[in-house]
Amino acid sequence: MSSLWTPSGEHPLDDEADPPESGRSASGFDDDPAADVERLQAQLASAPAEVVVANHCYGLFELAAVYLSQNPPLLSEAALAIDAFGALVEGLGDRLGEASPPLREALAQVRLAYVQIRTAHEAATAPPGPDGPATAPPGPDGPATAPASTVDQAD
Repeated sequence: MSSLWTPSGEHPLDDEADPPESGRSASGFDDDPAADVERLQAQLASAPAEVVVANHCYGLFELAAVYLSQNPPLLSEAALAIDAFGALVEGLGDRLGEASPPLREALAQVRLAYVQIRTAHEAATAPPGPDGPATAPPGPDGPATAPASTVDQAD
């Protein structure tokens, strides 16, 4: 079951949703797509921008986590998502309201996860040295670092 997020909540997008209301399809949307767009725009406009932007930040966090969880991890893709997340969180700071502290913590956590996963991936893929297994070489910028507009690593 898929859904569409709006400030008023999740809206299911399949036929298993609640029975249709008068003038609306099973998905909860009007039969007229233009009316749906207008209704969603009105809902979006009624939400504080800090809530909507914070929601996008959480989306970037999730995107980075998805890339990091792949086997092998998609490091350059994750780095872009983390850098975008960081640009918003650090650039907007307290303008994100009560979401600022948890977003800063989430940013720190995903950056740490990136460093740990990158280091483990480099160690696992490095050719063995003459004295046994190789240790992870430093990244292109020196020791493995978290993304923050610094990433030039390969997947």
